[in-house]
Amino acid sequence: MPRFFCPEDASTVLRAGAEIELPPETARHVQVLRLQPEDTITLFNGRNGEWAATILRMGRANVAVRVEQHHAIEREAPLEVHLAVGMPANERMDWLVEKAVELGAASIQPLLAERSVLRLSADRALKKQMHWQGIAIAACEQCGRNRLPPVHAARPLQDFQAWHQSSVQRRFVLSLDTDSQPLSRVLMSQEFEGPVLLLSGPEGGLSPAEEKAALATGFHALSLGPRTLRAETAPLAALAALTLQAFN
Repeated sequence: MPRFFCPEDASTVLRAGAEIELPPETARHVQVLRLQPEDTITLFNGRNGEWAATILRMGRANVAVRVEQHHAIEREAPLEVHLAVGMPANERMDWLVEKAVELGAASIQPLLAERSVLRLSADRALKKQMHWQGIAIAACEQCGRNRLPPVHAARPLQDFQAWHQSSVQRRFVLSLDTDSQPLSRVLMSQEFEGPVLLLSGPEGGLSPAEEKAALATGFHALSLGPRTLRAETAPLAALAALTLQAFN
């Protein structure tokens, strides 16, 4: 059954029996798929479960549906993993966001690090955030997640290191230093009760000063082995290992 993200506002509230008009973005998506009245779809608001819905009417720019039964289905990973990533250049960040959402990331914080190739002005940073959040929405629609992970606005790494002090007690920074503790050892030794904050660098990794600053603020250095992984591959490899271990 086709799935669509349906953000709620005062005029669009998902509840059984309600007849609503879908928000413009959602309506366009329904129309692109050439769905017809009486077709059944699934709607989710990004917070709590999903609803079956039946298409009632389709106009040139609007789609009306009747909301049916609510299903309190959760498909979240047992371990809450937050990613803080030095933004890789070109379309690689798009790919990273898509796959991170599929793998269960609880949130994604893009970072501007010393070795970052991608540089964003304020206006472009806002557009990029909206673009990446759209990719996260599409990934949730595809993979079945009913909770939408936020993609935060890009920020300098030094600001993030001062900001991240929170309830996240388990913090790891991906390090190119092969003397760092291997992920396999962490997987065997940790009791997997979240949340976890995972910090990784851009192309070339974090600078020695950035890694030192992370270690000084409670991060533990983590090695993924002797091979050098791309900036978009390393955090996904660690995320996959952590979430799959938690499912076991």
